[in-house]
Amino acid sequence: MINFFYETEFILEDKQKLISWIESVVTSEGKNIGEISYVFCDDKYLLKINQEFLQHDTYTDIISFDNGLGNQLNGDIFISTERVKENADEFKVDFYQELRRVVIHGILHFCGYKDKTDEEQKVMTRKEDEKLKMFHVEH
Repeated sequence: MINFFYETEFILEDKQKLISWIESVVTSEGKNIGEISYVFCDDKYLLKINQEFLQHDTYTDIISFDNGLGNQLNGDIFISTERVKENADEFKVDFYQELRRVVIHGILHFCGYKDKTDEEQKVMTRKEDEKLKMFHVEH
């Protein structure tokens, strides 16, 4: 089950389309969905989580907490819509395109992909691009 929660005024458009896409991505990675919660928030909210749980004093667009068991994906994904907006402006892409990239980035972490090294980042970006194409094909 995929749940969406809001700690900001932002509200997702067309949740069912996003859920279907996430489910397709998870299946394409040979995984199953357990319970995944997305929490949309602002920079201040996510900075506090970053400080308290990861001891990082920096802004970020996403933090994911993986509670998966085997091939079943479970966890919480926190997304700062403020940071997503800034990134979309910086990269000159549509807000919802950048939001989908971040949404799927968390899922890819749950699937085992990392992004700490340059090589891991290249693989992650390639996977994000691959999964973003699935959204456009299927929807």
